Amino acid sequence: MWSLVCLRVFFILIFTAVGASVGDYTSIMAAVIGFFIGVGIVVFEIFARRTSLRGLSSAVFGIVLGLLLAWIFSETLDQFPLPENLPVRILDNIKLFVTFIFVYLGLTLGIKGKDEFNLIIPYVRFRRQDLREEGIVVDTSSIIDGRIFDIVRAKFIEAKFIVPRFVLNELHTLADSTDHMKRQKGKRGIEILHSLKQESNIEIEIFDQTIEGAKSVDEKIIKLAQILDAKVLTTDYNLNRIAQLQGVTVLNINDLANALKPSFVAGQRMTLKLIKEGKEQNQAIGYLEDGTMVVVEGGRKLIGKTLSVEVTSILQSSSGRIIFTKLA
Repeated sequence: MWSLVCLRVFFILIFTAVGASVGDYTSIMAAVIGFFIGVGIVVFEIFARRTSLRGLSSAVFGIVLGLLLAWIFSETLDQFPLPENLPVRILDNIKLFVTFIFVYLGLTLGIKGKDEFNLIIPYVRFRRQDLREEGIVVDTSSIIDGRIFDIVRAKFIEAKFIVPRFVLNELHTLADSTDHMKRQKGKRGIEILHSLKQESNIEIEIFDQTIEGAKSVDEKIIKLAQILDAKVLTTDYNLNRIAQLQGVTVLNINDLANALKPSFVAGQRMTLKLIKEGKEQNQAIGYLEDGTMVVVEGGRKLIGKTLSVEVTSILQSSSGRIIFTKLA
């Protein structure tokens, strides 16, 4: 940090000395001008550090596009017959005026559409060679769920995780909530993100740009995935369905967990402890070690006991798996 400050001060002194050496009779004034030029360049460098490389590349593209259109306009204007008494200075001023207009329009277009321009022109990005280009937009539910960390540690996913700023804001709001459950969820999500940043096989990128034309968090996540051509990682059933309807690839952690659960077939027997009453009459509910709910018909009077049950049917969806059984 101090080395950078010393370098900036040295740079300003160099510009001051150059200004003093250029001026013959007004060396003091020239030194002051050189000093302010050096300060201006340093200030520009400090503010330029806050600009993303993607935004800078889009702005440069917009300026180049504006200059190209202005040149085409000037060349086209020269092909038309103009009054002989028209001063050349007026024609040059018109061309200069139009050039400024096109450069301004191109620059504003590039800045406003920096996300879309990213798909047209590649921008330089320093990254580790062992990381893949695949981007995954992470939503709040998948972070709070926590299983994402175990999946990453098992090296089943090696990609760039894109965490939108509005997802971080949502976690921060939960962590500051007066409700104990919400506060615990928010703190858990923040800790999971800190743990993920320590893993070497993934890259965490915070997406700060605003998503125009989307109101809810789910809409913003889907639109961001479409803009960046990325996938969405979630445990939210509704987000899963809406994203698939809009052609976005979804990685649902619940689907992965269901795929890894032991498969059961009708007639198979298992030993189960009945925990509580079911929704329907005379039903009891127990749970397997992985958390799968098991509904036992005719087991309400046997709650609290461990007994053998027989599988009758299985209901499986993105929200989880339920096994229906009867007393063996």
